[in-house]
Amino acid sequence: MALKSFVEVEPESHFPLENLPYGVFKPEPGSLPRPGVAIGEYVLDLSEIAFAGLFDGPLLSNSDCFNQPNLNKFVGLGRPAWKEARVTLQKLLSATEPTLRDNAALRQIALLPMEKVQMLLPVAIGDYTDFFASMHHAKNCGTLFRGPENPINLNWFHLPIAYHGRASSIVVSGTDIIRPRGQGHPTGNSAPYFGPSRKLDFELEMVRMYCMEVLCLLLVPNSHIPC
Repeated sequence: MALKSFVEVEPESHFPLENLPYGVFKPEPGSLPRPGVAIGEYVLDLSEIAFAGLFDGPLLSNSDCFNQPNLNKFVGLGRPAWKEARVTLQKLLSATEPTLRDNAALRQIALLPMEKVQMLLPVAIGDYTDFFASMHHAKNCGTLFRGPENPINLNWFHLPIAYHGRASSIVVSGTDIIRPRGQGHPTGNSAPYFGPSRKLDFELEMVRMYCMEVLCLLLVPNSHIPC
């Protein structure tokens, strides 16, 4: 049986009560970043929910993880805290729970129209390694480096292939991309040129933020949280 929220959620919405993806946002340009979750066409401000004392479970009641400009601290708490948060949020947003539903003042400051907020990169990423997980990925990148005649090295078919990535290249949707400048290969006997890169690879990364085991490998050094 589908869960029902007191927040109106259209049937085709990607953000029903069963799926509350985490993110970081600003309510307005001059405000501080804070964590939130999507519900229908709204964002629930988790800093306001925490300030109201509604995260009252044993792992989150004394935590300031939702008063941070990113999700790193929350991610670092591990799976038990994530489960506690999700149970709390699903209860608060359910149609049968009056705590938030009947508190007009709290709803006004904590439940914000998604179209009016500014979404930000949800985590501070210090470093990462990118794997050629799909053949399309390996072929597209290999074509840039080696040409269409030999796009995929044979070792790709026998073991996972990865490369070191630049954390500064990870940006939120809607960010303008500046074509990198650098030294390029010479043509024939000419000298190497310096200028904008002639080819640029960009990727759409889709991550369900509640599957945070993957993010722990990026954000929490020496993390050993099992997947």
